[in-house]
Amino acid sequence: VQLQASGGGLVQAGGSLRLSCAASGSIFAVNGMAWYRQAPGKQREVVASSSSSGITNYEDSVKGRFTISRDNAKRTAYLQMDSLKPDDTAVYSCNADVISGGRNYGNYWGQGTLVTVSS
Repeated sequence: VQLQASGGGLVQAGGSLRLSCAASGSIFAVNGMAWYRQAPGKQREVVASSSSSGITNYEDSVKGRFTISRDNAKRTAYLQMDSLKPDDTAVYSCNADVISGGRNYGNYWGQGTLVTVSS
């Protein structure tokens, strides 16, 4: 099982970016998916999460600005980030709870993607 994240980049404050995280491999089902971020000198924090049924949760500082969504058929999660602020600058990583084709439960991480917001 692999998670492939994409969509980071450089954007001005107030701009938008959309991150994608696609799960691939021998997969029976993808349960919870989440986006984390880690800014320089800070601990990693969960930004947004989504259950397989679509229940979502957000870190307080991104509520109203970020939206997590999923395309379960494509086994992909998205993070739409609007009204970006310089404080959103971080490496963003996706995480997923996956049941493999062999019916084994596992938690997987994608590679990080850098989001830089300039003031």
